[in-house]
Amino acid sequence: MKNTIDQAITGIEALRLAEVFGRVNRVQGLLIECSGLHHALSVGSRCVIVARDGREILTEVVGLQEGTAMLMPFTGVEGIGVGCKVKLESAASVIYPDISWKGRIINALGHEMDGKGTLKRGDVPYALKAAPPPASKRNRVEGKIDLGVRAINTFLTCCKGQRMGIFAGSGIGKSLLVSMLTKYSTAEIKVIGLIGERGRELHEFIHEYLGEEGIKKAVIVAATSDESALMRRQAAYLTMTIAEFFRDQGKDVLCLMDSVTRFAMAQREIGLSAGEPPATKGYTPTVFVEMPKLLERAGPGTAKGSITGLFTVLVEGDDHNEPISDAVRGILDGHIVLDRAIAERGRYPAINVLRSVSRTLPKCNSDAENTLINRARQMLSTYENMAEMIRLGAYRKGSDAGVDEAMLYYPKIEAFLQQRGDESSTLAEGYARLQRIMEGKEGAAPPPRNAQEIPVLSGRKT
Repeated sequence: MKNTIDQAITGIEALRLAEVFGRVNRVQGLLIECSGLHHALSVGSRCVIVARDGREILTEVVGLQEGTAMLMPFTGVEGIGVGCKVKLESAASVIYPDISWKGRIINALGHEMDGKGTLKRGDVPYALKAAPPPASKRNRVEGKIDLGVRAINTFLTCCKGQRMGIFAGSGIGKSLLVSMLTKYSTAEIKVIGLIGERGRELHEFIHEYLGEEGIKKAVIVAATSDESALMRRQAAYLTMTIAEFFRDQGKDVLCLMDSVTRFAMAQREIGLSAGEPPATKGYTPTVFVEMPKLLERAGPGTAKGSITGLFTVLVEGDDHNEPISDAVRGILDGHIVLDRAIAERGRYPAINVLRSVSRTLPKCNSDAENTLINRARQMLSTYENMAEMIRLGAYRKGSDAGVDEAMLYYPKIEAFLQQRGDESSTLAEGYARLQRIMEGKEGAAPPPRNAQEIPVLSGRKT
C-alpha cells in the first residue's frame, strides 16, 4: 500500500502545469546550445528539440555555461537550426524492466529491435546511472560459476559475482568467445551489451553464433557503431540496469559487455564536444571517472542474487598497456588475455593462460585442483621459455629432464585448451580431462559424455 501511495505522489509531482521551453541559438558539430532553459536544467537532464520538419529529437544536457545549456542528440542533428523550440523532457532517466524481457533484443533507449512487439513495462523504475551497492554491505564473491569454456573453467576459474576483463585486439575471436559464454554458461540469465558493434556483426552474432537456444535465456542490448555517442554510452548503462533488475529478483546473472573500450570512446567524444581537455591518448578525465562507476555496479548484491561481469576490452595496436586496458585491469577481479600469436596458429579460443589471472584463485579451489593446474601451468611455462631453441633444433633431448617432460605434455595441454564454438565443457569435465592428461592417461579411453561419468577430485566440491 505504501509503495502505491509513493508512486502516486511521484507521478503527481512529475505533472507540469505550464510548459517550459527554450530556443536553439547555436549548432556546432554535434553540440547544440540552447538558451531560456538553463535555470531548469542540470547535467544529465533530457530535452526534446522540435526540428524544422516537425520531428522531435531527444537530447541530453552535457554541459552548462552562463545563460546557455549544451545539448547532444541521441540521433543526428539534421533539421535542427537556430530558433528551434527546445522542450524540457518530463521523463526521468529511468527504465521499467520486466521479467518478460528475457529473450528479447532491445536498443539503447529500451525499445524493441526484434519485431516481437512492444516490451512490457515493469512496475518499478530503475535509474540508468544507479550507484553500486554499498561496499560494506555486499555479499562475498564465492561459489564457482560454470562458464562452459574449458580453458577458463580450469585455469581461470570464476566465482559468482566476480568481474573479469577479456583483453584482445581486433579479429582474435572475442565475439566467438562471448557467444560460447552466453550459450554454455550455467547462469540463470545472461544480459549482453553489444556496444558499438558493426551492424553486420550484430546480425551474425545473434543468428549464427547464439541461435534461438542462446537467445532464450538472454537479454541483448545493442547500439551499432553508426549510432551517436550518447546511444553507445546509454547502451552500456542500460545493460547494467537490466542486470541489476534480474539480480534483485534473486537471480545469478552473467553480464557480458562488448566492449568497454567503445563505451570509453563514446564518453571521450561526449567530453571533447562539451569542451573537456584531452588527457591520456585524447581520453578526457570523465572517461576514467565513469568507467569505475559502471564496472563497480557488477558484483554480488546485498541480498540473494549476483552479477558476474565479463567485459571485453579492445586493445588498440595490441598494446596491453594502453590507457583503457590499464585502467580496466586495475578495476576488475582478473583478466583473460587473447593472444594474436595463438590465434594465428589456429588454436581457439586463443587464451594465453600464462598471461591471464583470476583473482579468486587459489582460494576457490581445493588443494588437489590447485596442484593440478599449477603443474599444467609449469609445463606450459617451461616449454614457452625454451620454444625458440626447440623450434630451431638447438635443444638436444635429454639435456634437461624438466624440458623433456614439458615437450611431452605441451601438445596435449594445447589440445585441451582448444575448443570448438559448438562444443561445451563443464567444470567437472575440464578438471577430469586435465587430470587424465597430467597422469599420462589421455587417449587411453574416450572422454566421458556427461558429468555423471566423471570422477570428482578429492577436496572441495565444484
